[in-house]
Amino acid sequence: MSQAKETVHAHGPGLRASTEVLTRGFDPRLSVGSARPAVFRSSTYVFSSPEAAERAFSVASGRSQAAEGENVELIYARLNHPNAEIVEDQMVPLESGAQAAAVFNSGMAAIMTAMTTFAGPGDSVVYTVPVYGGTQHLMHEFLEPFGIRGIPVPAGSTRRLEEAIATAANLRIVFIETPANPTLRMTSIRRAAHAAHSRRSSNGAPPPVVMVDNTFLGPVFQHPLQLGADLVLYSATKYLSGFSDLLAGAALARDVSLIRMMKARRVTFGNILPPDECWMLDGRLPTVALRMNRASKNAQRIAEHLKAHPKLDRVWYPSLFTDPEQIAIRDEQCDYPGALVSLDLKGGKTAAFDFLRHLRIARNAVSLGGVETLACHPKTTTHSPLSESELAEAGIGDGLVRLSVGTEDWRDLLADLEQALEKI
Repeated sequence: MSQAKETVHAHGPGLRASTEVLTRGFDPRLSVGSARPAVFRSSTYVFSSPEAAERAFSVASGRSQAAEGENVELIYARLNHPNAEIVEDQMVPLESGAQAAAVFNSGMAAIMTAMTTFAGPGDSVVYTVPVYGGTQHLMHEFLEPFGIRGIPVPAGSTRRLEEAIATAANLRIVFIETPANPTLRMTSIRRAAHAAHSRRSSNGAPPPVVMVDNTFLGPVFQHPLQLGADLVLYSATKYLSGFSDLLAGAALARDVSLIRMMKARRVTFGNILPPDECWMLDGRLPTVALRMNRASKNAQRIAEHLKAHPKLDRVWYPSLFTDPEQIAIRDEQCDYPGALVSLDLKGGKTAAFDFLRHLRIARNAVSLGGVETLACHPKTTTHSPLSESELAEAGIGDGLVRLSVGTEDWRDLLADLEQALEKI
């Protein structure tokens, strides 16, 4: 029997997210009284009757929709499984404004599924740059050859973004990564959503879907759905999981039909998150706010201590913004500045590599959002597929190092960074 559909809602409405994440989406009676979810490692599920099987396939295929409170039986783990239902239901209260969620086997799987669900050949996508290298690679190497036109706009350029949204032909998606990876430039979600939803279509097509990659600050510090976005995307590998030991992706929306459409495409792609990873991720969700708050406090202390270091040209961090527009965007849409810091080292690539080579606590590795501090050189790693002109436009230079600050003692981290800087 479907776990998520049989949830006991005895706790009632109005609970805060930190409580709901532990009290919804799971019924112990369906797991022999287990206080926390078990792992359901089954590829296929037995139907209670032929009629139940018929109904399950009708709903799964999209030919009909489940009624309110209806328990639609499970079919096959590529389509859905109990652990996916549980983690999706428990993820929802963490994302302010969300009503439904879908999980995927990586962040890129979530992004690709979203892109191909809402855009097709002949359509266009407006997206902000810089953006995660994998997303940029998806645009250039798959979506554009597939016939989807990508229109890049510099992050934080509100006027240019609004113009692109107003003038793009057959616009189906507005994709925003904010803060941008790795320069941390912010884009106004509210202004982008207003422009997208105000757009008038000559052929009666719906407004473009506004998607926000909220991996850097969400779900704790930034709430895109409250600012007008339609869909929030995550590499759940990062802060939602937090221990650098599993891959996962997620999509959340206020409009349940958007998630329903993505789940139908997920069935085709077969990129649902497997049971073991769902079970692991579910166990980490109650501590997301605790981990992110600790890491953000560490990062802010470190960034503000290093801002005048003689070996650095600049420290990129939201609390250090000087541009009035960036400050206004930050103050409107971010509760706290987060745990990503980028350092622009004097001396270019040689200095950056020397710095990385001499770190003792921080690890030279890509990814982010774990409890451990990681550092990487974006130009030669995460953003290496970009052309020189794209790198220059994005502000990703030879001396740029990205730090994902963890939950260690900030004083130890600061001392480690300072000794590595002195070794340059």
